[in-house]
Amino acid sequence: MLVIALLANAASDEIGGVRGRVIDSKTKEALQYVNVSVKTKPNNSLIKGVVTDQNGDFILGGLKDGKYLVSVSYIGYKVFEKEINISSAKKTVNLNVIVLNEDSHVLKGVEVVGQQAQMKFEIDKKVFNVDQNIASTGGSASDVLSNIPSVEVNTDGDVSLRGNSSVTVWINGKASGITADNRAQILQQMPAENIQSIEVITNPSAKYSPEGTAGIINIVLKQDRKAGYFGSAQAGADTKGGYNGSFNINYSSSKLDAYASVGYRNHQRKGGGYSNRTNTQGTLETNDDTFLNQTSSQDGGHSGMFLRGGATYHLTPTNHFTVGGFGMFGTMKNSSEINYLSNVPNSYSKSFRWSDSDNSMNGGNLELGYKHDFSKNSYLDFTASYNKWQMDNTGIYNQTSYYSDRKASSFQKQLNNVDSHNWEFQLDYMNKINENAKIEAGYKGTLGRSESPVETYSGLTAETANFDNALYNRFIYNQDIHALYATYSGKVDKKLGYQLGLRGEYSKINTKSLDYTQNSTPYKKDYLSLFPSAFISYVLPGNNEVQLNYTRRISRPRGMILNSFKNITDSANISFGNPELKPEYSNAFELNYIKNWDAHTLSFSGYYRTTDDVIQSIRYLDGNVMKSTYDNIAKTQSAGVELVGKDRLFKIVDLTTTVNLFYYKLDGFSYQPQDGLLPVVGKPEEDFSWNARMIANVILPYSISFQATGSYNARQVVAQGTQKSNYVLDAGLRKSFMNKKLSLSISARDILNSRSQHTISYGTGFIQDSKNWRSGRQFGFTLTYNFGNMKAKYSKPNKRNDDNMSSPMEEE
Repeated sequence: MLVIALLANAASDEIGGVRGRVIDSKTKEALQYVNVSVKTKPNNSLIKGVVTDQNGDFILGGLKDGKYLVSVSYIGYKVFEKEINISSAKKTVNLNVIVLNEDSHVLKGVEVVGQQAQMKFEIDKKVFNVDQNIASTGGSASDVLSNIPSVEVNTDGDVSLRGNSSVTVWINGKASGITADNRAQILQQMPAENIQSIEVITNPSAKYSPEGTAGIINIVLKQDRKAGYFGSAQAGADTKGGYNGSFNINYSSSKLDAYASVGYRNHQRKGGGYSNRTNTQGTLETNDDTFLNQTSSQDGGHSGMFLRGGATYHLTPTNHFTVGGFGMFGTMKNSSEINYLSNVPNSYSKSFRWSDSDNSMNGGNLELGYKHDFSKNSYLDFTASYNKWQMDNTGIYNQTSYYSDRKASSFQKQLNNVDSHNWEFQLDYMNKINENAKIEAGYKGTLGRSESPVETYSGLTAETANFDNALYNRFIYNQDIHALYATYSGKVDKKLGYQLGLRGEYSKINTKSLDYTQNSTPYKKDYLSLFPSAFISYVLPGNNEVQLNYTRRISRPRGMILNSFKNITDSANISFGNPELKPEYSNAFELNYIKNWDAHTLSFSGYYRTTDDVIQSIRYLDGNVMKSTYDNIAKTQSAGVELVGKDRLFKIVDLTTTVNLFYYKLDGFSYQPQDGLLPVVGKPEEDFSWNARMIANVILPYSISFQATGSYNARQVVAQGTQKSNYVLDAGLRKSFMNKKLSLSISARDILNSRSQHTISYGTGFIQDSKNWRSGRQFGFTLTYNFGNMKAKYSKPNKRNDDNMSSPMEEE
């Protein structure tokens, strides 16, 4: 009944307003960030204003009956003015297409120079424009994320936010089938040129999924909507032997918006590492410490095709139907060699292990949607999507060991096929009741199914290898989540804004880990969780704004960390999951402060988070073998300060600087291995650490853009050890030709050859020093040709609407 009442209210609430689209008189191209203001007649008092969006469109509502003057102004153009009349007979005035003409007098004396802002603030997120990230041109989504402030990507492709790996990654606002098990592979195959922006949501409201205690990273794919058609073709290569190419086209009319793209990417990489372990308990014979050291080298890469397409059909001005999707088809290959050296008695003194893996990954997303606009301030939006991912991996392992009295060889072949799919259904309703109140409500359902059988063949050689019953496993993982949410946003005296929300989620999880005889102990769990959120913002004098917010979040265990099957990829380091894991719950508080000057912006974020039942990796020795698994071991507390500064210097330099200082405390724990060994005891840990990143964009003569990105991560405490500091420097150049139809980008990644992960870990009876690196220094170039009606734009002026965070009730 409440929804019916709200819908009825939306349908009857007709508010006066004016709308239109602004274009350039010569290029006929939409102009973004144009100032549109409405003044009263006849005294010309300013009522309200707005800027045009990426399509050149604007909407201004909340106008009472009467006469008004609409003024449209933009740097380098003559001002457009028109009188309008709002009456009961004509509530909404549509100015249709407004054509702006260049002001030759202004253009003679002013050289319009600039770039699109790389970062902007919104109520609950920071948005980073990827088009300006030259260093990632021709790279992957992982390369893009590694240059985003507060986001870290390690050598294995794992993503973390503010030092916390419990983060959710979305594509276009939805999970799209991305899980902790396939996330690294998908991000490494997704081409950077398909990405429009990255949204970092550190403390999402109840409207969003609460999954991931650190927050949400949303990858927004390009889907331009401009009149007519346009597109681009791109090709590139790098010094590691990689190459890429892509083609995309967009079409837009009053009835249809459509887009399509196809891209192919081949990426080659080399890496290596070492691990030196000291067994501190000694032996029965000598009571001396022993060691097991290993060095490794890797040579591999991945190649694949990425397809995207979609269309929106505007049946009427208020009814819109959408279909879209994307797909990936590719392979990942890797060859590695591990050399072992040990002085452990009754063990090998030297051993060599060779492995080859061939992993094919196919899958994608298909989405259908319908949106009905009750008015410009109220809508109902429904989407249904199907996601499917399949990864088939074949791994071959050969090992030769040298003992004091003999030589031994072994062979293993392992087939690991992962097949997962899920359905997502989402219904969102929004009604902006008036200028000071807005309500949002909705439902989201996710039905996920996953299965990953593993078959192993063992023997002395490939010819003598037989099916190994003991190493067979079939893991089945099913998860259903149903959620309802509602938020209410309000504003008091145009300065104080607030938003209150509540989300309820019912989760149902079933897992099985079947052996060769199909025996299993099913694990079933269902639970109801509530996730409140609260946001308060206040606008202070002098372009200052302060925000305070609270949210409750969850991180559910999923995928392979729940599978009790033992991974034998490295015979000296065996890992397995834990089906009894519970979800982590986190309470997060944030205080944000924004200060704006004409050419500078400073953002201060103070945050505090507590997390219960923290899932951590546990390591312990079983004889000469290092085993690792997962458990809910402790409670953590983290607090920090994040400073973000944006500075525009001398009209040609744009600096974005991020400094994150944080305190982390991990309670002590005790874990009892199932194989009857001594308990693994972890002492309480607390640590202060920090990281910093600076992105410098410089406009050079002859239409050349230069960008450099440098980052530093200080030493950080992790479970059972510490992760040492590291630093990275990337850079790039871009030159445009033929009136910006053609551009050449040159990128340099890991210029200092320093991108690595170095960890010191310890536990009962051992200390281990490990370091891994991948790829190293790399140079590449990318050539892009634009066609159709894509033309160069004037840079938008420095406006508060663009770069700064708005209040919870900022006009849609």
